Amino acid sequence: MSSGDGGDAVLVAVRLPEVSEAELDASLAELGRLVKTLGYRIAGRVTQTRDHLAPAAVLGEGKLTELAELTGGTGQGGTPLPLRKISKARQGWQKGAPPEDDEPDEVPEAKVALVAVDHDLSPSQARNLERATGSQVLDRTGVIIEIFHRHAKSREARLQVEIARLTYTAPRLRESPSGKERQAGRGAGEAALELDRRKIRDRIAELRAELASIQREQGVRRAHRRDARRVALVGYTNAGKSSLMRALTASQVYVEDKLFATLDTTVRALQPETRPRILVSDTVGFIKKLPHDLVASFKSTLDEALEASVLLHVVDASDPSWESQLEVTQSVLAEIGAEGIPSRLVMNKIDKLDAEALSALRAALPDAWFVSAHAPSDVVELRAKLIELFEAGYVEGELFVPWSAQRLVPEVHDAGRVLEERWQEDGVTLRVRTDEATLARLVAELATG
Repeated sequence: MSSGDGGDAVLVAVRLPEVSEAELDASLAELGRLVKTLGYRIAGRVTQTRDHLAPAAVLGEGKLTELAELTGGTGQGGTPLPLRKISKARQGWQKGAPPEDDEPDEVPEAKVALVAVDHDLSPSQARNLERATGSQVLDRTGVIIEIFHRHAKSREARLQVEIARLTYTAPRLRESPSGKERQAGRGAGEAALELDRRKIRDRIAELRAELASIQREQGVRRAHRRDARRVALVGYTNAGKSSLMRALTASQVYVEDKLFATLDTTVRALQPETRPRILVSDTVGFIKKLPHDLVASFKSTLDEALEASVLLHVVDASDPSWESQLEVTQSVLAEIGAEGIPSRLVMNKIDKLDAEALSALRAALPDAWFVSAHAPSDVVELRAKLIELFEAGYVEGELFVPWSAQRLVPEVHDAGRVLEERWQEDGVTLRVRTDEATLARLVAELATG
C-alpha cells in the first residue's frame, strides 16, 4: 500500500437493497473523512444502485466508464495496464512494425491518486478496478489499516497494526510483473508468489510472539492497578474522548480533529487527585465495519475497557448519526465481552448544538451526562459525578494500626478517605470510607502484621 502523500481521490459505493439513501450518504461522508485523514482531497464520488456488487469490478460497465473518465483510466478491467511506462519496442511489436529501441515513453499520469471503495473488495475486484482506473485502489478496510499504520506510536500499537496489515496484504499478492519472471514462465511466478506468502506468514508469527511478550508485561502493570478505581473512555472515533481525557486528567494527551488520532492507550489519574485515586484511560475509537483483524489485534488495548470499574460511552452529540455510532460501540464492546461492565452515556460536544436541539436531546436522554470537553464548568461537574458514582458504593469502617505497623498508615490514606484519626498509646484508630473489597484487604493486611 502506498504511503498516500496526498493528491485527489474518488469515492465509490454501491447502494444495495437494504441500504437507504441517507445511510449511503452517511457512510460515504465517513469514508471521505477517512480518506482526508490520509491526506487526500475528495475530487468526486461515483455511486450506483444495484442488487449486488458486480463480481468483476464492483460497478456495472456504464458506471465503470464514468469512474475511468474521472481518473483518466481506460475503463477496461480485464486487461492489465502498463505500469506507468510502455516501451517503444513493445508499441512497435503490437503494430506489427520492427522494434527500433527499448527506451520507455511516459504514459500520462492518472488524474486521481486514489480510488476508495466503501465495501470490502476481493483481490480480483481490486485488481480489475486498478486496471480500469489506472489509480491505486483501497477498500474501506485498506484505508482504515493505512490510517492505523500512520498513527501507531508505541511498539505495541505498531506490532498490532503490522499484523493486521500483513493479514490484509497476503491474499492480495499477485505475480510480479517483472520481466525476469515473465521470461521464466508462469510456474516460476507462482512459486515466487507462494514464497512471498510464506514469508508473510512467518513474519506474522514473529510479530505475534513479540506482541505476546509485550502484553504479558502490560498484564503485570494492569495487575498493579487492579485495586484502583478505573474509568475507561470508549466510543466512536472522533467523539472527543482524548479531549475529555485531557480535561479530566490535566494531561498533554494528543488531540487532533482526525479519525483514529489515538491508537495507544493512555492511563492518567483524575485531577485534582482524589483519595482513593481514580484512574482514567483512553481507548482506540470504534467505527462502522471496523476490520475484525484490527479488533483482534487491538484486544490488549481494549482490555483496558474489560478491566474498568465503569465505562463512559462518549458520544458526539452534534453528529446526526450518533445513535448508529453508539450501536457500533456497544457491538464492539459485546464482541470483546465488555457489555456487562457498568456504564454511563456521556453526550459530548454540546457546545455545537443550538438550545432547541440540546433541550430535545436532554428530554430524550434523561439519564445521560451532557458536557463539552472545552467548558471547564462541565468538566468540573463531570469529575464530581464520577467521584459520586464511586462513593455511592463505599462503606465506612474502623482500622486499628499498631505502632509496629505504622508503615501501613500511608497505604490506608491512599486506599480510601480517612474521616477521623484517634491516636492512642499503642497505635492509631482510623475511620475510613472506601469500597468493601479494599476495606477487607486492609483488615487482612493488618491482621497479618
